[in-house]
Amino acid sequence: MTQRGFDDGSDEDDDFPEWADRVKANVAGEVRRRRKEMGWSAQELADRCEQLGHPIPRNVIANMESGRRVNLPLVDVMVLAAALETYPVCLIFPVGYVEETQELPFQSLVPTWAALRRFTGEEDVFGYDAGLVPDFEAHASLVSTALAALEEEERARFTAKTATSRAQQAEAERRRTAYADQAISAKYRLRYLRRDLREEGATPPPLPPALGDVDPPESDTDTSEERP
Repeated sequence: MTQRGFDDGSDEDDDFPEWADRVKANVAGEVRRRRKEMGWSAQELADRCEQLGHPIPRNVIANMESGRRVNLPLVDVMVLAAALETYPVCLIFPVGYVEETQELPFQSLVPTWAALRRFTGEEDVFGYDAGLVPDFEAHASLVSTALAALEEEERARFTAKTATSRAQQAEAERRRTAYADQAISAKYRLRYLRRDLREEGATPPPLPPALGDVDPPESDTDTSEERP
């Protein structure tokens, strides 16, 4: 299903307002669709926005949904998404409900799914700087790997202790050693990734208690100077 109501002509004078209006229409249409899906009135949505700490009056929501609202602040999109229990990017790029959209002024229409993936960085764009997002994604993956390996190591340890035969015990010990090595490898890579992040001036994500030994202890105060 595609939202309509836009002239897809190539008149360059209309490209910028068409793009801006298209973005607002995407958000408005998805807000309306999601609100009705949840069985809410515009007033109920307004009440929920107020509960979240950023009031958006019912008449503002109604004007937005009908296309009469001129401006659509980013903060409103963020709160509307939270109120409707979805993600802001899903309001801007309603995959499955809008077939094509524009990513920027003067650009051709592209599939909404492709636009969303580029907006979130899931699809690389040549020459674009992804910042530290890939590093944080790698960090999350390593944390998940380390935790899973530690859990499996503990299960294998229990199996080895409760084994009823030497063969079962040996197999459990083999598995325990393999998972222990996997956890050590992930933790080792995490330690150096976190070091690199700090050297970039960034703060690494917090670690779960089970991985509290990943970061090296803080350096002791320098005591190399001679004492009286």
